[in-house]
Amino acid sequence: MHMSKNLVFIIILLALAIIFLYVAETTHIEFFYHLAAIPLEVLLAVFIVEKIMEKREIRRKKKELMYLKSYLFRSGMRRLFIANFAALKAPPITIRDIIKGSLDQLTDMRRQAESVDYLSPADMEKVVMEYVRAEPVWINFMNRAMHFGFDAIFHDMIDILHFIYDVKEFKKNSRGRLFVEAACENSELQDKILTIIGDGIRKFLDYAIELKRDEPAMFNEVMTVFDLSLPSENSQPLSQRPSQSVLKKRSTR
Repeated sequence: MHMSKNLVFIIILLALAIIFLYVAETTHIEFFYHLAAIPLEVLLAVFIVEKIMEKREIRRKKKELMYLKSYLFRSGMRRLFIANFAALKAPPITIRDIIKGSLDQLTDMRRQAESVDYLSPADMEKVVMEYVRAEPVWINFMNRAMHFGFDAIFHDMIDILHFIYDVKEFKKNSRGRLFVEAACENSELQDKILTIIGDGIRKFLDYAIELKRDEPAMFNEVMTVFDLSLPSENSQPLSQRPSQSVLKKRSTR
């Protein structure tokens, strides 16, 4: 409806410009050339304003998505991310590395995480089952992505939900057997598992980088919540510790 109204408005302005140009050409009265320019100037102004509004709307949606991620990552997905990093063999990145890392170090971690390896099938199984446990979160995320028009996120959520359904069906029919062990017998399914849970590592690092760069206060807030959920290493909360980077640059595998 909005598009059709805009189209009618554009056609009317173009028609007016053409009419004024025709009158100017036939009467040779220069004033009509000025009149013909007015509808075109209005069109240009409308186009510029619409582009500005679109950019503002995109920025608003990205901001809302950032806050949505903050809520989901620190609530329904917290256990999943902790389990995922705990099971990671290579690159050797931990949640505490992320908490203490500088922006450059986080960027380097993200580069290394393009390829991931895990400690064992049993450790991978724990991560997979956290994905299954978080099914309502993925559904919520999918619905929000559809509402905000984030197509890439929507399709990612569909892939994860398909994966969860496959795991649940396997567990129903093969009690006692690890889904990951069965997947190792099928190269396509094995690649799918590594893609799904590896993307979890990469998405978390992407979000950490985004927060560290754009919202450092929110970065500290989110990471403090994760720090409190980790096995005790230092009783002093993250927000009260001196700001320092202890992670050394690691090479890729």
